Amino acid sequence: MSEVKRGMAGYLLQTAFFVLFFWVCLFLSAGRLDWDAGWIFLAINAAGQIVTAAILSVKNPGLMAERASNGKRDLDRVLAGTMALFGPAAICIVGGLDLRLGWLPEITPALQIAGIVVALAGAALTIWAMAANRFFYGVFRIAKEQGHTVCDTGPYRFLRHPGYLGAIVFDLAAPLVLQSAWAFIPAVVTVIAIAFRTAREDRALQAGLDGYREYAGRVAFRLLPGVW
Repeated sequence: MSEVKRGMAGYLLQTAFFVLFFWVCLFLSAGRLDWDAGWIFLAINAAGQIVTAAILSVKNPGLMAERASNGKRDLDRVLAGTMALFGPAAICIVGGLDLRLGWLPEITPALQIAGIVVALAGAALTIWAMAANRFFYGVFRIAKEQGHTVCDTGPYRFLRHPGYLGAIVFDLAAPLVLQSAWAFIPAVVTVIAIAFRTAREDRALQAGLDGYREYAGRVAFRLLPGVW
């Protein structure tokens, strides 16, 4: 089996692990399986993972292999883990405990529907960014040996880090999907980690990636259009 195929297999296993891990976090904390909001959240998450894998397997299988690799342990990996695993897991656990213990206030069905729509939009934005940028690595690095260049197509025409904005939108919508106001606490902490990672990564790209400083001059905003 080639290295790329092994990497693709690793990515698919990693995807299956994420879905199973979130299932455990949701329903173990809730103490029950008959939780519609939990299943809806899990379905959105799984669908996003499956669509991402399907797109990357066609457009950029090498990126699947890259994202499945462990890499070195550093601050960026901690931030990446908070963004992709530990933060969402905390949202799931708090949402499940909220259901089990009946914490107030309650989230209405109308807000839940709005949250589902917003979560899908956030997931779609992240998938679009990943499909457009063949250097959308799981952890930060400038891969000059692989011809790393600035991506200015797709959503990168409007924002320098659109994938991170999609993650923020999804995380802030997740408590509404789970009908848990208390889940906004880990959601906000996760968003802060994403914003910190964005600032750190943007500085490093401007310092080390050819053409990025000029790109930043054309595309003014890092994460929030019209704000920052």
